[in-house]
Amino acid sequence: MSTKYALGIDFGTRSARVLIVETDGGREVVDIAMDYAHGVMDSSLPDGTPLEADWALQHPGDYVDVLRTAIRKALATGGISPTDIVGVGIDFTSCTMLPLDEAGMPLCLRAEYASTPHAYVKLWKHHAAQAEADEINRIAGLRGEDLLDSCGGRVSSEAMIPKVWQVLNEAPEVYRAAYKFIEAGDWIVMLLTGEERRSKCMAGFKSLWTPSGHSPDPAFFRELDPRLENVVAEKLGSLYHPIGARAGRITAEAAELTGLEPGTAVSVACIDAHASLLGAGISEPGQMVLIMGTSSCHILLDEERRHVPGICGMVSDGIVPGLVAYEAGQCCVGDHFEWFVENCVPASYQAEAARAGVDMHGLLSERCAQLRPGESGVIALDWWNGNRSVLADADLAGAFIGCTLQTKPEHLYLALVEATAFGTKLIVENYRQHGVAVREIRAAGGIASKNSMVMQVYADVLDAELAVCGTSQASALGAAMLGAAAAGAGAGGHDSLVDAVRAMSGACSKRYVPDKERVGVYQQLYEVYCVLHDYFGRAGEGKHLLRQLKAVKGRHLTAIGRSSSSRGE
Repeated sequence: MSTKYALGIDFGTRSARVLIVETDGGREVVDIAMDYAHGVMDSSLPDGTPLEADWALQHPGDYVDVLRTAIRKALATGGISPTDIVGVGIDFTSCTMLPLDEAGMPLCLRAEYASTPHAYVKLWKHHAAQAEADEINRIAGLRGEDLLDSCGGRVSSEAMIPKVWQVLNEAPEVYRAAYKFIEAGDWIVMLLTGEERRSKCMAGFKSLWTPSGHSPDPAFFRELDPRLENVVAEKLGSLYHPIGARAGRITAEAAELTGLEPGTAVSVACIDAHASLLGAGISEPGQMVLIMGTSSCHILLDEERRHVPGICGMVSDGIVPGLVAYEAGQCCVGDHFEWFVENCVPASYQAEAARAGVDMHGLLSERCAQLRPGESGVIALDWWNGNRSVLADADLAGAFIGCTLQTKPEHLYLALVEATAFGTKLIVENYRQHGVAVREIRAAGGIASKNSMVMQVYADVLDAELAVCGTSQASALGAAMLGAAAAGAGAGGHDSLVDAVRAMSGACSKRYVPDKERVGVYQQLYEVYCVLHDYFGRAGEGKHLLRQLKAVKGRHLTAIGRSSSSRGE
């Protein structure tokens, strides 16, 4: 009998990845990455139409290119016959949403909407719906809606409903033309199977779908805006499916697009970070995975539902059947490291990196590894793309405190690394303070597998042993596990998602043990971080100052956009 494989497709922020994995043992056979041609559109559309502050869009054609090109390349690279692929799993950043017409075509692909920003895909980190999120939180609080308990007390601007409401407020013609608003992951599943099978994982964490199996009452939406009263029935739908379940099978059209065999099982889509939990081999209470990439997610399983303020969500059966999945996160991790090396490093450092044959992250990491905690006197706030947890406020901004004329690039880079670790420690303590046990922490993602300096800082700040999962592609591996579960054991897959996780996950590749001397210093620095966190992040003068700065910036960017439009640029 020939070897059978599952294929996982991980749609990330700037690129996608196709991973082919043996269903018996989980050996990773082929790993193909593909950048999106349009990347993240945060300043203008492809035709030059300017975007305002806090926008982050994508082009759905980039996702189709992945299906058309990367899957065939993976099959050819591995010399694998499509007939030996038993199942396909999809994971996607979330909430990444788009409006569709009645035929299932993204509106932005229609000529009349090519210059309309609201017709495009809104990426997870599109934060321009903060005003709508604030109003949702205000009204939900007044009404005592239980949806606030399910999302840590605050609905994020990254979620589905704020984004949909922003479309209605700013482009009502797009809202009217949209037959459906859909998660991009669910849309990919629909392209492959011809069936609309929305994910319970995505709906529970990002669309206000509650554990009792329904969205908020239409009266709630009517109080938000009378035009939204029937938004769930008219634009979203209310039937959701568990991840690992079979959404359908590859259609003849999808087989022609992808090179896969017609009839191949396709799983319901999963949020990318949640797929990483599976790829890290986690299926038990008290196990947390820290997914470190462009942003960071902290996913944890527990046996009970508990009120935990400041998290992104908690969903019963949201990932593993029978357990409650909790999610918290940080909006900016790899993003601000990348921002720093692109904007804040002198030419002398670039020349040194070139002579040493390393990239700038490698050079700065080497220099940071020689520094002692607190040596630079600099501390940072990790809100360079807003705060997801525990403040859930996209309007917050990052900061460096303590800079002098002696401050060097590595001091600032290390301060950013430490700030992300402090933010993670705050999230872990928040879980524990509200009764959710964190007994074990595993790390996944590109940063975890590549940068030992960063991981040692995390271990020292958290005062905990960190295990890095054996795969560098935990999300894609988790997606492949979903595909194997959708196929079933009879077809060469597995009978349940838990069976797939246990059969296809490998051992951890490396462990980081905290240095007790550094732990003590970092505890002192963490206490300083918490003071700054509360001063600038909670109600008070500091938060007001950050909002003032952002308001001035927003007015300036809007004026520039209008000026450019008037000049026809």
